[in-house]
Amino acid sequence: MSQSFHSICRWTFNAGKGGFVPSDIRPAWFSDGFTTADMIRLVKKEIAPRMPKNVALGIELHYDSEVSEDNVKEVRDALGETGLWLAMITPGAHSHFAYGGISSLDPVERKAAEDLGRRTVDLAYGLLKKVWCPGKPPAFVLWNGSFGYDLASIGIRQMYDNLKESVAGLCAYEQDRGGKLFICFEPKPNEGHPAMLVPTVASAILFWRKLEDQYGISRKRKGVNKEFGHSEMIGLDHVYDTVEELDNDAMVHMHLNSQGYNDGIILGGPGKFDIDHGTRINGMNVAIAGLIQDAGYDRWKGHDMQARSYDNERQGIDRVIRSVLSWEACERAAKSLNQKQLMNLLAKRETAKAEDMLRQATAKAGQFFDQMYKG
Repeated sequence: MSQSFHSICRWTFNAGKGGFVPSDIRPAWFSDGFTTADMIRLVKKEIAPRMPKNVALGIELHYDSEVSEDNVKEVRDALGETGLWLAMITPGAHSHFAYGGISSLDPVERKAAEDLGRRTVDLAYGLLKKVWCPGKPPAFVLWNGSFGYDLASIGIRQMYDNLKESVAGLCAYEQDRGGKLFICFEPKPNEGHPAMLVPTVASAILFWRKLEDQYGISRKRKGVNKEFGHSEMIGLDHVYDTVEELDNDAMVHMHLNSQGYNDGIILGGPGKFDIDHGTRINGMNVAIAGLIQDAGYDRWKGHDMQARSYDNERQGIDRVIRSVLSWEACERAAKSLNQKQLMNLLAKRETAKAEDMLRQATAKAGQFFDQMYKG
């Protein structure tokens, strides 16, 4: 098996969401007593031993809530001692800016958000540079959670222009620092605002093409953080999203979570809130695995997920293990599929027989998962 790169998110390891669900269901993971370095060592101790030999692990972090100038040395040392890598870093603008961030019509907020992005770049190229995986530089993800609005007005056009100008400036700044990060949007149609700039995969691809035309920003190492669940939650086809991303050489990072409605077991889906289940074994994921294998995608596959609101720490860890193994099972099933036979059936309009092949491949993925999970 070829090496497979999976990244685990710091934000998965929380004590509980609060609100309508417990905020203290996992007391060992309270933020005051459970640091990012602790989380990294936990991944090494509890998750790494359960991985197949071909899996390499990395860590995903928000600046400045999970890694900052205050704890970066501790985080770097923990990554170094465990042999885990920095797979992704993102400016956590949504934690600070509620009026558009770098797209804001408020010039004071916009400048502060731009400064946050540059500090994130500086941290990645500073002490954290030593824990980049050779040949697999981190993704620098721009989640659009702060690039939103709730008022229909002509101001939306200016917000979009602000966004283009600010991202162009960020890209130029990163290029001066080395130009090695893979910068990408993580599209989402809502949260934390009712309406968002860059809500879909197509929006992100168009944005980068516009940035190249208008500001001369090269699209090399620019693109989309493929977030399965964000497409699912508004009923879009994340298989076709994959085709668009690959066709535009825009898939630079992945988040393999799911809203759950595609396997007939876990509830969720279009019109529901963002649930962040781990990877599901289903026919759509087997198809996506086959598409990225054929395209030669070999970068990080992140697990942007949450433990269930009723899970304790042990169960939360198990969810992450299951998510990684589920994707590996889908990849193995995709490799076992006779593509020539499948394409011949489709050419002959024998779609029922093609469906049989796909159903069998999905069942085989379940068998692969059981084998890996049992050790």
